Amino acid sequence: MAADEEDETGEVRRPSGKKTARKTARKSSSVRAGSRESETESTARRVSAPRAMRYAAEQLKELLGRAPESVSSVKPTEDGWQADVEVLELERVPGTTSVMATYRVVLDKEGELVAYERTRRYTRGQIDRH
Repeated sequence: MAADEEDETGEVRRPSGKKTARKTARKSSSVRAGSRESETESTARRVSAPRAMRYAAEQLKELLGRAPESVSSVKPTEDGWQADVEVLELERVPGTTSVMATYRVVLDKEGELVAYERTRRYTRGQIDRH
């Protein structure tokens, strides 16, 4: 095969002997990949509730640097999921005086974190009164 000639795999042999992919092949494959991504986005299925709970806790831990203690609620929304996650904010002795926080986490249908906010701070031993 002569230099700069295309072989049967769609690669071009350069004078150095190295093969490189043709630019047109790369372009067309990236266009196809882009169209697949948009098709996937439009037909994306909502993740399950247990998976949404795990994703909410994992992603909040990544943002806050603190491990969540529990997920106290999870509910589907029109655009994905909403979860309330309990986090230990300040550890004290005795443990019943430790400061806890509830974070509301909003996930899209694929389980990616879209937003979060702290909605409540309380001591661990506190009981809600309605």
